[in-house]
Order: sequence, then structure tokens, then C-alpha cells
Amino acid sequence: MNEETFWHVISLFDWSHTGNDDAVLEPAIDDLSARSPEEICRFADLLAEKLHSLDTREHARACYAGELDPDDGDDYISADDFLYQRCVVVANGSNLYAEALADPTEMPQGLEFEALLYLPSKAYERATGLEYDYVTALSYESFQNSEGWKPAQATRPGKYTGDNIPPGNRRPT
Repeated sequence: MNEETFWHVISLFDWSHTGNDDAVLEPAIDDLSARSPEEICRFADLLAEKLHSLDTREHARACYAGELDPDDGDDYISADDFLYQRCVVVANGSNLYAEALADPTEMPQGLEFEALLYLPSKAYERATGLEYDYVTALSYESFQNSEGWKPAQATRPGKYTGDNIPPGNRRPT
């Protein structure tokens, strides 16, 4: 599994079924499940890398422009919502991904595509008949990219940044 193949699989999404995530993913699941388990796991690694690279303070700022400030520790940013919004970027292909990576203001607002996260597991289970228990080397979860969440001069701690917040929802300050 290389970058070209990864983006080929993503390009197979059938957006004519928007609103039915399983139907949107089906052609990609079909293609990916015809590959080896190792390739499916490498796909998962590439997906995690891409989502991790979009997990930055500036990408969050663009996602929530006019609504929330990632530098204000008192503004609640849902870890899940931010992840699902980053999924939209990857699900829309290499061009949008490259644009958003280079310029966070290209991030779409108010959209989500959580279903992308289940593509590797559905393909693996279809291919092998076994439960998918692969753990990627990088975490795609929100607020895990320490480089991308380095505090800015304007960053202020608050009620959503302290030790009393579970690590999965705690923003770095």
C-alpha cells in the first residue's frame, strides 16, 4: 500500500449515496478487502497519518472560525467532532487534503464523515473473517499531535485544558 493506492481507494467512494455512509464506502470496502491483511493495515496507518497531520491548533481554528477559539481553554471543542471534520478532508481526496494541509483555512466547516474511520476494519473483517484489532502507530484522535498543538502566545488555560479533563478531550496549553 502506497500513497497512490491509498488515494485510489478513497476515490472509489460513491457520493451518489450521500446520506447512506455504508453505500458511499461500499466500493472502497470491496476494493480494499481484495487486498492482503498487511495492505489493509498499511491503509489504516496512512489514514491515521493523514488525520494526525490535520490535528493542529490552526486546523481547529479554521474548523470553528467564528464559533470557538482553540486558544481559549474555556471554549469546549469536542474531540470527536474535530476528528470527524478532519475525516471529511481525507474522504474528499488528495487535492482537498493537500490544500487543507498547506492552508488550514481550506478546512470545510460543519461537515463530518465519521464512517471513514471504519473503512479499514470493515475491509479487514470482510477479507479475513476475523475481528480487526490492529492499532496504528500514530493516533488519529484529536489533540494528540503535540507538534500541531504547541501553545501559541495567545493560548490560555481553562476548564477544558486541566488535569481534571479526560486525556481524550483535554487540549494542550
